[in-house]
Amino acid sequence: MDFAKWLNSLDEVLFEVMSWLVFFPLTLARAIVWPLGTMEYANRELHDREALQFDDTLSPPLFLLVALLLSHAFELAVGQGDNPIVDDTHGLAGLVNDDGSLLVLRLLFFSLFPLMLATRLVWARGQRLTRPRLKAPFYAQCYATAPFALVLGAGTTLATTQGPVAAPVGAALILAAVIWFVVVEVRWFQRHLPAGLLSACWSATLGIVSASVGAFSLGHLFT
Repeated sequence: MDFAKWLNSLDEVLFEVMSWLVFFPLTLARAIVWPLGTMEYANRELHDREALQFDDTLSPPLFLLVALLLSHAFELAVGQGDNPIVDDTHGLAGLVNDDGSLLVLRLLFFSLFPLMLATRLVWARGQRLTRPRLKAPFYAQCYATAPFALVLGAGTTLATTQGPVAAPVGAALILAAVIWFVVVEVRWFQRHLPAGLLSACWSATLGIVSASVGAFSLGHLFT
């Protein structure tokens, strides 16, 4: 490879990665404080030119990935050691043998939430399920799922850590993450479905339960 081209590529990669230090906190703050607006922002950005999409935030899938990366880093920082799935070499767990593969597995788990909730929206509208119709709500849901995954992961780590304060704080974080996520989903479905609050609650419940069952079923295959 030409050395100058390699330097240019390195320059772009370095800038992109370092820019996460700025745009991840900004995106996280927007997603937590203004979740519905941030989800609508994802829909608008997909209609823009590709070079201009998500120029002032992290893109939704990347935002979810970085959130899971930080959640995993927090788990390592508090001294939890290797995850039981990493230590297990039986069955499909043998495919997860390091932190990188564990992160990919967690990304797969939590991506089920955007997928199932976006699918539920398309079906609730009575539309045929296609890739273009699924993409916009999937991207929007990534913005809601990332804070949920980050706080839930931190709470789970603390809840399983020994100490008089860690467990109660962890339980509180888990409860806060679940309540926030459910409320956001109900409001999101209420905004996008014409049938009202009851229909929004039903659609949000179906989407979250479907994703949870899928995640637990997939996780059972690796334990």
